[in-house]
Amino acid sequence: MKRTARNPRPLRARDPLFNSSVQKALAMLESFGGERRALSLAELALGAGMTTSSAQRCTHTLVRLGFLGRDPRARRWALTPRALSLAHAYLSGHALLEQATTHLIDLNQASGESVSLSEPDGVDMVFIARFPSLKRFYIHMPVGRRLPMYCTASGRAYLAALPAAAALRVVRRSELRSLTPLTLTDPKQILKRIQAAREAGYAWSDQECYRGDVTIAAAVLGEDGQPLAAVNISAPTSRWTLAELRSKLSPLLLQTARAASRGHAPLP
Repeated sequence: MKRTARNPRPLRARDPLFNSSVQKALAMLESFGGERRALSLAELALGAGMTTSSAQRCTHTLVRLGFLGRDPRARRWALTPRALSLAHAYLSGHALLEQATTHLIDLNQASGESVSLSEPDGVDMVFIARFPSLKRFYIHMPVGRRLPMYCTASGRAYLAALPAAAALRVVRRSELRSLTPLTLTDPKQILKRIQAAREAGYAWSDQECYRGDVTIAAAVLGEDGQPLAAVNISAPTSRWTLAELRSKLSPLLLQTARAASRGHAPLP
């Protein structure tokens, strides 16, 4: 699945404290990713929603600050390793991540497949930890990757742990599009799948984001019983069918989700 450029968030009307320059600089940084490794000034201006002259001043500032580097021959800009400092600042000392890591590693070793932890951001889930399988698996899922809630096991697990009305609002706000020929885009079918996850205690996805990938996921709950994140097991169809994955690994998945929630939510 190709990464699509994120549209810059609209300016907040009637907010005297909102700084549009900061918003546009962050939108420029968010323009990068996936196949968009190096961008021209015109591409950066378009991605950030600013004029070329404003983009020139912004890129100059970001180069001086060390977040962008410029290839003078190609006349393109790219992120530098300093951009990772923002992600590191978020992940370092992350209480849930620190608490869950041991359990995620145990699940990774017990299942033999890739295990991830993701958090909600708008209508997406953002991956904050990834423990890949030692077996061959062709899908690269770096920390920071965001995927839509409506078609992922992790997203559906998170939505299933919300009140039904809140889950419905997220689905209605989502851009329901096919990422593979198997992606569900009918809102009624998506809501049925979320309800099924609510009843089962975990969610699943059969090649809806990536061909050849089957996934199961369960929500991690906070002390108030509300979902904070989701843990998932992802496996290739060359080794598993979805039915086999659900039958054999869902007990381990649920055990891990409960363990990760311990200290954040009362256990039954």
